[in-house]
Amino acid sequence: MDELTRRQREIFDFLCENHANFAHPPTLEELCAALGMASRGSLYKHVTALIDAGLVEPFQSNKQGGVRLTGLALRLSRSCHQHSLPWVGRIAAGRPLEAVENIQYMTVPEALQTDKPCYVLQIKGESMIEAGIFDGDWVVIEQRSYASNGEIVVALIDQSEATLKYIQQTQDSVLLVPANAGMQALAYRPEQIAIQGVVVGQMRSYRSFK
Repeated sequence: MDELTRRQREIFDFLCENHANFAHPPTLEELCAALGMASRGSLYKHVTALIDAGLVEPFQSNKQGGVRLTGLALRLSRSCHQHSLPWVGRIAAGRPLEAVENIQYMTVPEALQTDKPCYVLQIKGESMIEAGIFDGDWVVIEQRSYASNGEIVVALIDQSEATLKYIQQTQDSVLLVPANAGMQALAYRPEQIAIQGVVVGQMRSYRSFK
């Protein structure tokens, strides 16, 4: 870390602080735009240095290349935040993800995290109550773009609405299944759904909120 240049540390800090804001690991073009850099070639040199330092790694998804933090980088980032994770907003069934205006960090027990990038969402609504996930709960999400059938995922529908549901996938369809007998499962074409993460932990407060 001490051997990084000012610009390399700026890029690394940006990835640490904003990794949960990207649906997929950001491309060089997305990083250039976010960092206000005009030269992709210059960014590529800095990213290559971060790769050589073991802090980021290339990632390929849906034929689009990006970069993501390595396990080493995540450990360094988490140590800076004392095992905290970014709380990025609230999520409800069938409604857009309500993002917090400024990313905040929440202390999360290490046992509820994984060695991959994670973030926290707060639940709104009752679509997952039969899975023990209630209105006001916080869920820990492992950020990834794939899931196994039966996992609880954050699914982005048509690039506009985010929802928390069980997922069932076939070659021709994706079924988002609520854990509430009063609600219906909804079917989509695979290209309509982008997985933004999988639930790996849960927290609850028993204080009364008004």
